[in-house]
Amino acid sequence: MEFSKVTQADNAYDESEIQVLEGLEAVRKRPGMYIGSTGPRGLHHLVYEIVDNAIDEALAGYCDKIDVRILPGNIISVTDDGRGIPVGIHHQVGIPTVTVVFTILHAGGKFGGGGYNVSGGLHGVGASVVNALSEWLEVEVYKDGRIYFQRFERGKAATELEDRGPTDRNGTTVRFQADPEIFRESTEYDYDTLQTRLREQAFLNAGVHIELRDERDAANPREDDFVYTGGIKSFVEYIHKKKAVEVIHPDVIYFSAVAPDDSATAEVAMQYNDSYTDLLLSFANNIHTTDGGTHEDGFKRALTRVMNDYGRKFNILKDSDKNLSGDDFREGLTVVLSVKMKEAQFEGQTKARLGNTEIGTLVNNMVGEKLSTYLEENPATGRAIFDKAMAASHAREAARKAREMVRRKSALEEASLPGKLADCQSRNAEETEIYIVEGDSAGGSAKGGRDRRYQAILPLWGKMLNVEKARLDKVYGNEKLQPIVTALGCGVGDDFDIAKLRYGKIIIMADADVDGSHIRTLLLTFFFRFMKPLVVEGHVYLAQPPLFRLTKNKKHYYAYTDKERDQYMAQLQAGYEIQRYKGLGEMDPDQLWETTMDPERRMMLRVEVEDAEAADEAFTILMGDKVEPRREFIEQNARFVENLDV
Repeated sequence: MEFSKVTQADNAYDESEIQVLEGLEAVRKRPGMYIGSTGPRGLHHLVYEIVDNAIDEALAGYCDKIDVRILPGNIISVTDDGRGIPVGIHHQVGIPTVTVVFTILHAGGKFGGGGYNVSGGLHGVGASVVNALSEWLEVEVYKDGRIYFQRFERGKAATELEDRGPTDRNGTTVRFQADPEIFRESTEYDYDTLQTRLREQAFLNAGVHIELRDERDAANPREDDFVYTGGIKSFVEYIHKKKAVEVIHPDVIYFSAVAPDDSATAEVAMQYNDSYTDLLLSFANNIHTTDGGTHEDGFKRALTRVMNDYGRKFNILKDSDKNLSGDDFREGLTVVLSVKMKEAQFEGQTKARLGNTEIGTLVNNMVGEKLSTYLEENPATGRAIFDKAMAASHAREAARKAREMVRRKSALEEASLPGKLADCQSRNAEETEIYIVEGDSAGGSAKGGRDRRYQAILPLWGKMLNVEKARLDKVYGNEKLQPIVTALGCGVGDDFDIAKLRYGKIIIMADADVDGSHIRTLLLTFFFRFMKPLVVEGHVYLAQPPLFRLTKNKKHYYAYTDKERDQYMAQLQAGYEIQRYKGLGEMDPDQLWETTMDPERRMMLRVEVEDAEAADEAFTILMGDKVEPRREFIEQNARFVENLDV
């Protein structure tokens, strides 16, 4: 695809292109405003900011290779072969421009100077924020046949800009170490997190070569090379290969368009698969717009309109039939939507939603025109897509009828809450919690040991439905899932309303064995697919019952890991008894309360979704029909398992 009209800038990139807007003081005081958090997500964001600057050089047509390294000590090094940051004296502040870029907030080549037409990162904002939040940062610029070097410490210049002699290279290297005073939780980078992000950037910028290398363990270095000439078409193919789903048409459908005034481009790649879930990944200037925006809205409107028009034109939908919904046409659809523009307007500091109205129009018109043509030229694909949507529509109608049956039944019954539920006394969702417990015997212990003022218990029994292989209508009729839906009170699917949630914490409590792990995964799949806000907003927890009880002189010690057991064994030395818990039912009510349910002493894991795409992929692999991808996933992740009872 050609982006030349939008992305090519004038070759001049010097000190006149950098404009100064304000100082840097607030960044260290309120880092969360600039990088989202000071936890792992914010730490990795530092790398993204520097890489985004190199990507901007690629968008402008001056960079082909980006090299990212994790060095010993968790030092990050990013090198590009672009034009090199300007080093001449800045016309406004009278110091070298590279110093301005790293020490003054909102000093960059994207504020109207003409250095860049399209920009994802805010070159200058990103650089100065990373500098402010680093214990130290060093920059080397290879420009005009010379090497220039400068070091900064906690945002301030520690040396003057130095000329270090001749070179035949062009580009920039930035090395930095995140400041432990800011990132108190950890300054250790996760290779897989960086790998996912950099692969994504390579897909979005066809032909750009990004290399990632982890050199922290000299004996076992990890390395990946990402370069995709197919761009976002390759992205869709990669997603389907990773998820191991069957596609219902062989080719990825791809469209692109340029705005009439050359101010923006849009491209979309889409393909249907045999699953019941959809995945729409949207990007604006290479930034993942997780909350959507005008570009997503434009795509969805056009898809629904075009597909219904197609059904009418070819008499698949009769005059008396209602139009199908957007949800019907998106079932089983994977979409990557990427737009690039001169003036992107992001809503919120984290740039999660795009607000440009004109880009919605561009996407809407592009998909409306080009998808209509594609369907007419590929009638077999068009019919396969429409048949899938019709099946989705019938299932949605069946779900509606099942939902109405459940509502009528609940209205007729005196007590609509499930019979096995031992409810709590409080009705304040901020303080209440429900334990979903595997098995009646463990449920009995939990009921006996709980604090009935705010803890509710719902025992589960029998085999649960794997919702990865089921539509919503099957959920309403399932006797194992319906008690959960009724107890939580907030509905499922289209009816979900988190304001009606009856308990602030939903705690899954299952045995620490293979069956327990399966039940946990089935429940998490259900919540993620049909009650996703519960997971996204942090209401779902996993109880952590102990694996061992050591007893000496009538005193009990509980160990939650093998390592903790070994520590107690060394501490107690001799004369102790040790019990390996095979299940929750082996604990009496007092023991279960003391180890797993008492808020003062218990350990729980909160389930969080940092990356919806990765979670979607994991559930599809783990709960889908394909055995080989599941085996590969387990083998790759086995190193993270602490306790495995087979």
